[in-house]
Amino acid sequence: MKEHIQTLLEQAVATLQHAGTLPADLAPRIQVDRTKDKTHGDLATNLALLLAKPAKQNPRVLAQLIVDNLPASELVAKTELAGPGFINFFFDHTWLASQIDAMVADDRANVPVAAQAHTIVVDYSAPNVAKEMHVGHLRSTIIGDAVVRTLEFLGHNVIRANHIGDWGTQFGMLIAHLEELEKENPEVADSGLSDLEQFYRESKEKYDADPVFAERARQYVVKLQGGDDYCLTMWQKLVNITLQHNQAVYDRLNVSLTTDDVMGESQYNAMLPLIVEDLQQQGLAVEDQGAIVVYLDEYKNKDGDPMGVIIRKKDGGYLYTTTDIACAKYRYEELGADRVLYFIDSRQHQHLAQAWSIVRKAGYVPESVSLEHHAFGMMLGKDGRPFRTRSGGTVRLVDLLDEAQERAAALLDKKDTQLSEQEKQQVVNSVAMGAVKYADLSKSRTTDYIFDWENMLSFEGNTAPYLQYAYTRIQSIFRRSGIVSDSSLQGRVIINAPAEEALAQKLVQFNDTIKSVADKGLPHLMCLYLYELSGAFMSFYEACPINKEGVSVEERSSRLRLCAATGRVLELGLSLLGIDTMERM
Repeated sequence: MKEHIQTLLEQAVATLQHAGTLPADLAPRIQVDRTKDKTHGDLATNLALLLAKPAKQNPRVLAQLIVDNLPASELVAKTELAGPGFINFFFDHTWLASQIDAMVADDRANVPVAAQAHTIVVDYSAPNVAKEMHVGHLRSTIIGDAVVRTLEFLGHNVIRANHIGDWGTQFGMLIAHLEELEKENPEVADSGLSDLEQFYRESKEKYDADPVFAERARQYVVKLQGGDDYCLTMWQKLVNITLQHNQAVYDRLNVSLTTDDVMGESQYNAMLPLIVEDLQQQGLAVEDQGAIVVYLDEYKNKDGDPMGVIIRKKDGGYLYTTTDIACAKYRYEELGADRVLYFIDSRQHQHLAQAWSIVRKAGYVPESVSLEHHAFGMMLGKDGRPFRTRSGGTVRLVDLLDEAQERAAALLDKKDTQLSEQEKQQVVNSVAMGAVKYADLSKSRTTDYIFDWENMLSFEGNTAPYLQYAYTRIQSIFRRSGIVSDSSLQGRVIINAPAEEALAQKLVQFNDTIKSVADKGLPHLMCLYLYELSGAFMSFYEACPINKEGVSVEERSSRLRLCAATGRVLELGLSLLGIDTMERM
């Protein structure tokens, strides 16, 4: 809708420029917003106020000229001027009803695919090898996955990139410890090392306490980096074990990542010496006290001098910055990325910005390819501090999910659900995983948020259970009405009551919401939309009876179609967040 109005306004501006009313070199950024007060219409723009000064026109007079030159549109019933020069647009009820009918008839709820499909690489999740996933990985994983699902829904070619930490000096001690365990039990790697945290902790303790072990570990690091077959085989075992653990968590969370999406740090090893050599040849990198450094004028140290970014240490080792330079280069040259999205916490912003500055200066990725850091804040406990166990340790993600299921099961035990044991278990799992994900996704990713079990599992307020229940309520209406599928719905939508109009207007905002999530990488916009849609539906359901006496056949058919459109949008919207819906709860 917004895009349609923006197009009408662009055409009106072009007409006025051709007539000489507006300067020909004006290229205004046309902003169209939803009104808070429906007496002011459905959409509004301040375009006339922005153009008045360069056009040397009275804003209200210019607003009228813009309205007079708007092309005809079946979407717009009327326009009005307000205040000093705002233009308000009112939707046509016939058009609005036709859009709802189209949403009912289309599995995609009448959301078109993007006019131009892009190749978009999305970097998210990124756990470390030989360590358990913890709550710190949750935000990157589920926010990134929601955006990936949305981009794919719009028809883009999305490449998932799980940039796991699978390289580094720690692998010497991990290989040495795995070697010792295999001497005691040759099948230990095949059994999956059930407790990765304990394995990593034992490796570190041995490294710190046993000089012989530490020396062997250091030798293994050198051999691994040199391509030794034995060390590479042991390293691959550790990678495979970790991926099995991670995949179990992804599957449980209904996250779309698979082992095929892994692009670890090790993937770029062969590129690193070539990049350092090229940056030196271009004069971007210089030697400084044995290290190879790129000095960036955009970043100053405390003395005001250009900040040096080390890309190779004096011992010949490479840093994360070098890998990230190679990573960006690979994603453009090999994967053909038009856009690259990184879902990495906000503390890494300067690191990424410096790496990308080098990438641009070296010509590895052109300016036409967008490199975007979609940063996010931290998950906090009720005390406002980083979320941890009672003993102060890191919360394993699997433990968090276990507790969510226990709490969801206890919650459903209190309700008379009339579900079979199998159905109940499915509902418990869907409610638990949905609640954990939605509690995070419904908050703006740019800020920290408080993790609260009571709020996230509530059937009231902006929560997953509330939205899941709204969907099941619609399915219940259909069962009581004898409707077995949307294809059996009769009639067409007729909008008369204010509650019908409010619901219809909220429904047709779905397309704009999807585009906003895709453009901005902000899944909380979808959460807020679905919550507001559910509220509009509840108001509609209370004000507009469906199965009561006195309701005409036409009214009943129309209202059932509004129910169907709402159910479809709730199901689609939640699926884009990676959250399941259920026929019964």
